[in-house]
Amino acid sequence: MTNSNSHIPNDAYTIAHSPDADDIFMYYAIKFGWVNKPYNLINYALDIESLNVACLQGQYDISAISFALYPLICNEYALLRTGMSFGYGYGPKIIKLRGKILGRRFKVALSGTHTTNALIFRLKYPDARVIYKNFLEIEQAVLDGDADAGVLIHESILNFSSKLEVETTIWDIWVDFIKNSLPLPLGGMAIRRSIPLNRAIILEEILTKAIQIALRFKSLLSQMLIDNNLVRVNPSELQTYLNLYANESSHTMDTMQLNALERLYELGYNSGMYSSKIQVKNHLIPKEYKDLRYS
Repeated sequence: MTNSNSHIPNDAYTIAHSPDADDIFMYYAIKFGWVNKPYNLINYALDIESLNVACLQGQYDISAISFALYPLICNEYALLRTGMSFGYGYGPKIIKLRGKILGRRFKVALSGTHTTNALIFRLKYPDARVIYKNFLEIEQAVLDGDADAGVLIHESILNFSSKLEVETTIWDIWVDFIKNSLPLPLGGMAIRRSIPLNRAIILEEILTKAIQIALRFKSLLSQMLIDNNLVRVNPSELQTYLNLYANESSHTMDTMQLNALERLYELGYNSGMYSSKIQVKNHLIPKEYKDLRYS
């Protein structure tokens, strides 16, 4: 496993997140100094597929990931209970030119091999011809005819050309597969297993606290993000997007979210996309260690 962090001091950890509005919002209470922390956190911002690939190489101590990636890195990383994005009746959108009929082998632009939307899309459309683009380039690829369809993610779902229409959504496909209304797992955070357990527990608590504080002071933090040019959307779109993907369901994983992840990994395993089926609860940080250590 590649480790590019040998120059990092013992009291510092690298944490990587995407530059998307929800990740920025969930992290920047730490960056702005609103959260007390015993360790120095050195942050990096990359698109989600770059983060997925980096985690396959063991590059960062803590990283945002697509949930679909996790079974591939579960031996090196534990899954955090915080920093999650789920869809509740919504999610990435499959778009096409208005009036276009998609054939069985239509060409589609996806945002990355290891993204959750790519996993669910491939389960639904196994014969589609997939090309991969940066998510910011997908809309234009469809408009230019480089792809028959594309899956829009992140802030791209809020605004797109009137020449395009929605074929379906990843949420609709998800519900069709699981036959109930569990939330749609999209992205979460993972932490390197080599970090001492007592420190990993503290780091998870720091990240959880950051999101709770961000939500408590949502208006102030949102304005600071806009004033510092840290987000790609206007104030109205920012609030809409945060309501979708950085909300009270983002700071502490609940039972429904846990069950949704189990179903996602079951779907992937049954389709042959994962070599083994994992139980999510066995891959979370055992927080009870802290109570036992100090009891």
